[in-house]
Amino acid sequence: MKKLERINELVDELNELKLSNMAASPDALYHSGSFDDMDAVSLLEQMIGPEYQSKTSRRFQSRLKQAHLSGCPQSLAQCRDSAERVCLPPDINSTLSSPDFIREGLNVCILGPSDSGKSYLAKALGIQACLNCRAMYHHCEEFLESMVALKQADYKKYQKKVRFYLNLDLLILDDFLLHTITDEREIKVLFEVMEKRSELSRCTIVCSQREPNSWASMILNDEVSANAVLKRATKHYTVVIQPRN
Repeated sequence: MKKLERINELVDELNELKLSNMAASPDALYHSGSFDDMDAVSLLEQMIGPEYQSKTSRRFQSRLKQAHLSGCPQSLAQCRDSAERVCLPPDINSTLSSPDFIREGLNVCILGPSDSGKSYLAKALGIQACLNCRAMYHHCEEFLESMVALKQADYKKYQKKVRFYLNLDLLILDDFLLHTITDEREIKVLFEVMEKRSELSRCTIVCSQREPNSWASMILNDEVSANAVLKRATKHYTVVIQPRN
């Protein structure tokens, strides 16, 4: 009975520490019939495991929400060559399934026609990244418009927002240059973010329907800015998704 009393005291202490999942373990283990046969390490594993899983799950869900990927069903397991599409170079999806490219700050440019699976792959990579780091998914046009508006309205808040984006482990810009950029302020924001993230070795993924050699025509025919953006976006990995006809 004395042992049970000590367990109840332990449960109370764990609840006071707001470790509710861990607090549920001692009593269940004690009545499991194998309590006396378990060594100290096994007992710790059984107690810590549920709490650890709960906290990591909550952190993952919080990161997904911040990344604008909450509830997204995309999975890297589905990003493979099929009867509908093929990814080039071969085995690139296997390479990107490892988080190493994010930790090393390597950029990824995903190219392909509409509905080829670019967004699916980018979101799947973003979801996978949220297991270990902070990510953010944006449609490029909306991202640039909101940043320009913020810069004009409150420059200090804009600078703070830029620092936030620079500190992200992964930034995904989907529908990259879907429409022509006619506002020079948007070009400056795009270059600033791409340039500084590159300097800090932060991973950026861009998805575009347009071949990089046409990007200049989408940026006010500004060859200098287009080449600077292209150089950073395609610096490391370029993935081409081709539909099978």
